[in-house]
Amino acid sequence: MEITITPAAVEKIHALKNRENGILKLKWDTEGNGCVLNGIPTLWYVDEADADHDVLLQTNAMPILVEKPKMVFYDEAVKIDFSQEANTFQLKSANQMLNGRMAFRNK
Repeated sequence: MEITITPAAVEKIHALKNRENGILKLKWDTEGNGCVLNGIPTLWYVDEADADHDVLLQTNAMPILVEKPKMVFYDEAVKIDFSQEANTFQLKSANQMLNGRMAFRNK
């Protein structure tokens, strides 16, 4: 899996994170959605990796954690962007918009 983070997204991530010693995570969030198939991609800023489930991927801008069992839900190459017009993060690929209003949470 290849993840690219746009300069606009990098700038917004740095503005929103509430501490320096954390790491960005692309979380397949299923809370309140029923089953795992109904998850939505969300950005979390966490203290550390979940050693049982997370893998660390290098991007063009910063490392990011991804839940290895949930990688099947993403395209092979995705881009994390920030839309100034919508004031939100977006996760997209060449094939589709995976989440046009992706939340960012400090965990």
